[in-house]
Amino acid sequence: GRGISGVDDRACSGPRHAGPVYILLRMRICPFRGFPDASGSRWSLHWWVDGLLDVGTWGVLDSMDRLYLDHNATTPQSESVTEAVVHAIQENWGNPSSIHQTGQRARAAVETARGEVAMLLGGVPEEVIFTSGGTESANTAITSALAMGEGKRVIVTSSVEHAAVRELVESRVPSGIEHVLLPPTDVGPVDPGALEELLQARADEIAMVSVMWANNETGIIEPIEQLAEMTAQYGISFHSDATQWIGKLPVNVADTPITMLSTSGHKFHGPKGSGLLWTRVGTSLSPSVIGGGQESGRRGGTENVPAIIGLGVAAQQAREWLDAGGHRAMPALRDRFEQGVRDAVPDMCVNGENAPRMWSTSNIGFPSMEAELLLLVLSERGLDASAGSACSSGALKHSSVLNAMPRPPCQVDDQQYGSVRFSWCRGTTEDELDHAVEIIAQAIEAIASLPAPASSIGSQA
Repeated sequence: GRGISGVDDRACSGPRHAGPVYILLRMRICPFRGFPDASGSRWSLHWWVDGLLDVGTWGVLDSMDRLYLDHNATTPQSESVTEAVVHAIQENWGNPSSIHQTGQRARAAVETARGEVAMLLGGVPEEVIFTSGGTESANTAITSALAMGEGKRVIVTSSVEHAAVRELVESRVPSGIEHVLLPPTDVGPVDPGALEELLQARADEIAMVSVMWANNETGIIEPIEQLAEMTAQYGISFHSDATQWIGKLPVNVADTPITMLSTSGHKFHGPKGSGLLWTRVGTSLSPSVIGGGQESGRRGGTENVPAIIGLGVAAQQAREWLDAGGHRAMPALRDRFEQGVRDAVPDMCVNGENAPRMWSTSNIGFPSMEAELLLLVLSERGLDASAGSACSSGALKHSSVLNAMPRPPCQVDDQQYGSVRFSWCRGTTEDELDHAVEIIAQAIEAIASLPAPASSIGSQA
């Protein structure tokens, strides 16, 4: 039948396209409208499917053979986390609010996990509120600031926030909330001077300043300590989405004047469905989930005991790795990877290269390359990466983060760059990243080697 792209899907049929490879290609490629040739006309991506299937050996690799470099989207649970979760499901399934022994055994496990999380953050257990994930935690921080703000209607954020913050604030604009975006410096992070000017002019209108600690797409690190100190001088709440920071680099909330911090367990080898909102002692909180009085009245609903226990184990393992200095060797791994890609593709560029960045993230722009096509070729060759946030990459939209950044080096007016995010974890090895460089080089060469489309294919409007 005729596909979304307006071409006949039957053109993809036949023995060469049978099986799961074709199914994946058809789902990912046929809906796209095609690439322009030199004259500006467009041709069907079915031609690209045929050409790419002719380049090298294609097949769906077993998950054990795949190289996963999309850890900013999610990380695999550690074995110890999985064992703890399974044990909780089978043996520690009581309701922590119950006063009998089965319930109190579950309560003890929850509080042990709370203590582990507090030690990872450098806080105290009563400051930790368990949630369903980073999105709920960030939502709660902002909605609480508005509810407790005594009529203050301004929320200040960076221009590169995750959708959990950005979309929530934007959704409140029709009801009278003002969303003020802080401009970046020339290299990418927020300009502290712009925040200072805003605080001087409008401090009595601002309910909260919310700036993510590290960006999920580029890995750029924001000057959180400086921004939080400036905000605290005006008595304004400061929240940081630390989802890409916690478990990867040290933090001590006791010494950082932030008010609230949010993160998600599955970003550092914990279970999905586990998250937390750290709220400094003495901070008033308006819960966003009401009913039951759990989490000391700050988040209603029966606690997800297995997920919380798993989060506690993940926090303990992350703290032990950080205490042992495991993170200190990781920036060299990132730099080696980027140099390897640069050697293979000399005109590549790194988004945010001149800014302080996480060791776990490399966002690379490839000239004259469609990111989605490159991701498809990489995936079929066994390398998993992303074009941006996993929450939005399926929509194939332009990255709001990259669009908000200063133009150079990967966003130049006279050349289009397709940007791909590669992200890894504390267990990623040098050999794995070297192998990834080989796959990237082969994929770029395979795409570049395709001949120009035959004129008989025709063009699409």
